[in-house]
Amino acid sequence: MPSLITTGFYEKRLKLFKKKHPAMREQYLKTILLLGQNPFHPSLRLHKLKGRLNLYQSVSINMQYRILIDFIIQDDQIILIDIGDHSLYG
Repeated sequence: MPSLITTGFYEKRLKLFKKKHPAMREQYLKTILLLGQNPFHPSLRLHKLKGRLNLYQSVSINMQYRILIDFIIQDDQIILIDIGDHSLYG
């Protein structure tokens, strides 16, 4: 099982996300648990990003919200970088 690592930036963004979207709490927790158990689960829709974010990948909380991650398979780590909607990619 990969270890999930958060950054200070992610923690701040998560706090804002939870405050702005309290109804998303259960979906967020389900996504995080699944990511820690099986990052390749189809419901996460793990995909590599393009352009200026090409070093990162993203998983879906739902069809609107995403978690931007740095997925380091070699060290068995997933670094949580940002959370939000598609504006993360902009």
